[in-house]
Parts: sequence; structure tokens; C-alpha cells
Amino acid sequence: MSKKIAILATHGFEESELKSPKEHLEQQGWTAHIVSPKSGTIKAWAEKDWGQEYNVDKTLDEVSASEYDALVLPGGVINPDQLRTNDKALSFVQDFFKQHKPVAAICHGPQILINAGAVEGRNLTSVNSISIDLKNAGAKWEDSEVVVDNGLVTSRTPEDLPAFNAKMVEEINEGQHEDQNL
Repeated sequence: MSKKIAILATHGFEESELKSPKEHLEQQGWTAHIVSPKSGTIKAWAEKDWGQEYNVDKTLDEVSASEYDALVLPGGVINPDQLRTNDKALSFVQDFFKQHKPVAAICHGPQILINAGAVEGRNLTSVNSISIDLKNAGAKWEDSEVVVDNGLVTSRTPEDLPAFNAKMVEEINEGQHEDQNL
């Protein structure tokens, strides 16, 4: 069955954390849209320097969570820092939880979930440098390559992408998770 997944990102996303999940989703025969606050292109951060530019498929003004089966939040330091203060981005993220749809976040991506009010009482992981932020927001943080909590998939770093991608697809195939909410 065909699925449609939103990948929410802006300038400064970690390139591998968008590219690898997008390719993996497309290998399933699914559509993966890069959704961003502005149209045009967004520039990746590739480990230690700027990377490639990626075309934005849809802007936040053009989409609704109801159009998608799941959401992916790539990390990078700059990307989540920009998105977690964008009201439209936060509303978009919150709507996936309200609609009980799978959400997958890697590395610094869970920072967006803090501002969206979606981590309290949840089991998750992230890059170690934001673990205290997540714990302070009420998350049950653990140092594991991938953690799943009622449709919420999280991973630590690009090294965890194979496990992250596999679990993301598994949760999307399961569909809505009634316990997935804010």
C-alpha cells in the first residue's frame, strides 16, 4: 500500500539523517516530501561543513498532517534549533501526535519534540548532548541505537541509521498508534 511521509527540515539539517531515511522510504515504494518553512532549496550540513542543497517539495503553509502517514525529523544542530521556535512547524508536529501517526526523530531532531510538548513520560533516545534537555522535559532517555514508544521512533546518530530506518518503516506499516498522542 502506498504511503506518504513528510520530512520536516530547514537549512542546517544533517545530510545523512535526511538522505538515508528518504531513500529508504522511497525504496518501499512510498512518497517522501521534504517540507520546510520556505520554498526553494535547503542546504545540508555534512558532518563538518555545508553539504548539498535539497529541493523543498512543500512548504508548511501548503500542507497538513492529515495528508501524510508519518513524519520524520532529521537532526543537525542548526535545523532543529530553527524549527523548534517556528509555530507552524510545532503545530504540524503536534498534529501528527494528535492524529496518532508515527513520528521518527534522530540525533538533535527530538529537540523539536520538546517544544511541541511531545516528550513528557515518553521513552526515547537522541544524541547525548541533548539528553539532559529531554530528561528535564520529562522524557525517559536511554542510550540505545533505536527506541520505540507507541509509534515514536528515535535514534542517536548517523551510525544508527540502519536500525532507525528499519524501525521507522515497521511503525509506518503498523499505521496509527492509539496511544500516540500529546
